Amino acid sequence: MTTPNKAADAGLERGLGLKEAVALNMIEIVGIGPFVVSSLVIRAMGGPQALLAWLAGALLATLDGFVWSELGAAMPKAGGTYVFLREAYGPGRWGRLMSFLFVWQTFVQAPLSIASASIGFARYVGYLHPLSTLETKLVSGGLVVFLVILLYRRITTIGKISVLLWAGVVGTMLWLIWGGVTHFHAKIAFDFPPGAFHLSWVWFAGLGSAMVNTIYSYWGYYNICHLGGEIKDPEKNIPRGIFLSIAGIAVLYLAMQTSILGVVPWREAQNSKFIVSTFVERLYGPHAAQLATAMVLWIALASVFSVLLGYSRVPYSAALDGNFFPVFARLHPTKHFPHISLLVLGALAFLFSVTLKLETAIAGILAMRLLVQFIGQAIGVMVLRKRWGAERLPFKMWLYPVPAVLTMLGWAWLFWQTGTTRKWGLAEIALGALAFLIRAREVRQWPFESRQLS
Repeated sequence: MTTPNKAADAGLERGLGLKEAVALNMIEIVGIGPFVVSSLVIRAMGGPQALLAWLAGALLATLDGFVWSELGAAMPKAGGTYVFLREAYGPGRWGRLMSFLFVWQTFVQAPLSIASASIGFARYVGYLHPLSTLETKLVSGGLVVFLVILLYRRITTIGKISVLLWAGVVGTMLWLIWGGVTHFHAKIAFDFPPGAFHLSWVWFAGLGSAMVNTIYSYWGYYNICHLGGEIKDPEKNIPRGIFLSIAGIAVLYLAMQTSILGVVPWREAQNSKFIVSTFVERLYGPHAAQLATAMVLWIALASVFSVLLGYSRVPYSAALDGNFFPVFARLHPTKHFPHISLLVLGALAFLFSVTLKLETAIAGILAMRLLVQFIGQAIGVMVLRKRWGAERLPFKMWLYPVPAVLTMLGWAWLFWQTGTTRKWGLAEIALGALAFLIRAREVRQWPFESRQLS
């Protein structure tokens, strides 16, 4: 089978196996998300039925995982979505536009993702030591700088670091779950308010608002697709890595959220800024709560590490393909990774981390990514099947095209649930399309090349 963008892998090293792939996915998925949005999810749902929002997020992630697995196994290249959109819609025409829009968005939504984790990191530091507004910004910005330094090395070393970070992530969640299980009170956990399951439009509006936060906490199951050019045996390890990480995290999330609700009454939990620290303090006292907070900070650090690593490969792939500024195609002369891309995204993430609020960053991430990247890929995988034929695909989604169709419907519904923030997502797409047309006219590429020839 011919593989697109073969040159994109020429200088990269396939040094990540299944173990490292699952570790990188899982540490990006967990991040700071479940520790800062749990109270928001409980508040949106109005009771312990908030667990349904976590279950629904896992279901949507699983359906979308089929899309990513089919595309990732067929095109295991640096850049992930950039390559998928380009090849699915045709590299000479609409695929050029769609892939350009994704890279355009990457320079906003990737730093937003990094900033959201660093802001959450700084928020939890406030449990250990109260911070002024300036100190909070210094902590969040300082985390980004530290992670850029940590990522400035070979991919094989990165793989070893990821496994170490993963051990801390899983160990912390298992500790929290064990504490909840051994101190669990069913009357507290399942204290449902009247009308908790009255399926009115208000109930579904609450579910949508809650899922904006839970799906944010699941995102990351696709991170290895952006590192496709550095994955060993990608036709097998990419699908396995995606589904193993989704399943593992779903079990951990549901167990952890149930454990918390069984110790901290939901009416109190919905207003807690440090829900995990409060939970552990209730179980073991203030010293244990400080340790738990330190481990949450470890998890947040691990998440930023994985996010920044994956997205740094996107501008590199686009530049190597001639669809972005050439400077981003440079690899470090001795460490063999796209250092210019890493540094630029790190600088933008630093800027966002010291200027934005957490809730603004989360809503902005969803509004900017859902249309082009997630819905675009779900449509793209069906277009690609018609263009290539199913026999050329190493991995084929089950019950095709049901997962892709349900994924599109789910993402469209969530896009609407982002509220007024969605206008900024649409505005960014419009500006990206305008930038694409200006660039295409200057370099005389589609849609202007046909006019030149006529």
